[in-house]
Amino acid sequence: MSNDNPVQTERDEFQVRRQKLAKLREAGTAYPNHFVPSHIVQELHRAYDANTKQELQDLAVEVNVAGRVMARREMGKASFVTIQEASNRIQLYLRADSVADDGYDIFQDLSDIGDIVGAQGTLMKTNRGELTIEVRSFHLLVKALRPLPNVFHGLADQETRFRRRYVDFIVNESSRKTFEIRSRILDAVRRFFNDRGYMEVETPMLHTHPGGALAKPFRTHHNALDRDLYLRIAPELHLKRLVVGGFERVYEINRNFRNEGVSSKHSPEFTMLEFYQSYSTYEDLITLTEELLREVTQNSIGTLQFTYGDSEIDLTQPVRQVTMEEVVARHFEVNPATLRHRGNLLTHAKDLNLPNVSQLDEGELLNALFEGFVEGTLNQPTFVTQYPASISPLARRNPADPEFTDRFELFVAGRELANGFSELNDPDDQTERFKRQAELRDAGDEEAMSFDVDYIQALEYGLPPTAGEGVGIDRLVMLLTNSPTIRDVILFPTMRER
Repeated sequence: MSNDNPVQTERDEFQVRRQKLAKLREAGTAYPNHFVPSHIVQELHRAYDANTKQELQDLAVEVNVAGRVMARREMGKASFVTIQEASNRIQLYLRADSVADDGYDIFQDLSDIGDIVGAQGTLMKTNRGELTIEVRSFHLLVKALRPLPNVFHGLADQETRFRRRYVDFIVNESSRKTFEIRSRILDAVRRFFNDRGYMEVETPMLHTHPGGALAKPFRTHHNALDRDLYLRIAPELHLKRLVVGGFERVYEINRNFRNEGVSSKHSPEFTMLEFYQSYSTYEDLITLTEELLREVTQNSIGTLQFTYGDSEIDLTQPVRQVTMEEVVARHFEVNPATLRHRGNLLTHAKDLNLPNVSQLDEGELLNALFEGFVEGTLNQPTFVTQYPASISPLARRNPADPEFTDRFELFVAGRELANGFSELNDPDDQTERFKRQAELRDAGDEEAMSFDVDYIQALEYGLPPTAGEGVGIDRLVMLLTNSPTIRDVILFPTMRER
């Protein structure tokens, strides 16, 4: 009679494996640390996959390999075992009359799928042409007490995948591949900026004032200083202090923290690239961002045309540029000039059910229309420029239209990927905008910035004309790995309690 309770089945198997571990302990062979691999599996495949069965027999290549047992086929006095090392697999062939000492009995009686083993033997090819190791010495290195999920179907349950990421990586090759690509993306980003004379820096994670972006911070308390501090929501103000100090091209790749909701595209802890360049404008950064996106994409996935969800993304074409007013007006099929009137903005926004709509100014209303109706439709790469000044407290005003700023955001597949602007370097203008943010904060807006006196003093020493930008690394990885949720691209994502 079959057991239909998977929890009970797993518990029973756990106990059976415990008994096998007890036998290994009795023999003094539990968790040995003497086995040293001589080769990695990837190198063996690269070097010998092309050899014939006879060629390998003549070469008689001796190897020591180690890995996790992923499959086994027992045929009486002979067995085939597949082991996995990182993302690479190789087959072992064991015969009772060829494995030294009691190695075959240990394999047959005490080992299971999921165990970590070492094998010493000679390379061979099977009649089917599969590279295999004919084993002479078998070592059970680590007894896995918990059984793996079905290794042929992977770990399908999303919650379990994220909570037990270590199991996900064992059985889901696609998950491992995502983070291999992530590593290549980060390497390509660093090479891009290093090649252009930027210096990589690290700025504080603990801030005395929450600033650099509009977001609710995490608050903590430093006992020795007896003061509250904030996990940073952005490194912007510290990076611009470095520009004031004469570091004219700087970048940082590091964590930001925002005490916001969790969704498919938001995580309370996320990775940002942020960079600053003196004597440049937001238009220079638009050009640089297009170069960055193409170079990183080509170097990490090998093509500029790829699939994300149901869309085919094409980076071979010039990236479209459009102002926020133009793209919102296009959506509603109206003249952009009509969006300068509050009544028209309120009419268009009636379906959004905005809270405290009477307290929103024209710039905030325009941005709400953009986010509510337009942002999700921007599938192909698009630079949206000229953001309202009221939602851009650190950006330089546009000289021809001071209600707007020289700012852009890059959208791909309906998501914001980058945010950049010509930096506000007028200390008096910045003071007034900080005052406005402080008023909003005092009125209960937890996402508003606080007044950073030291940053104003830094501006009073002189910030060169500068442009800066932030790029969401997690969202970039989502895009280039066709991952639908940000949790897919974070090694250990923050989860709700069970």
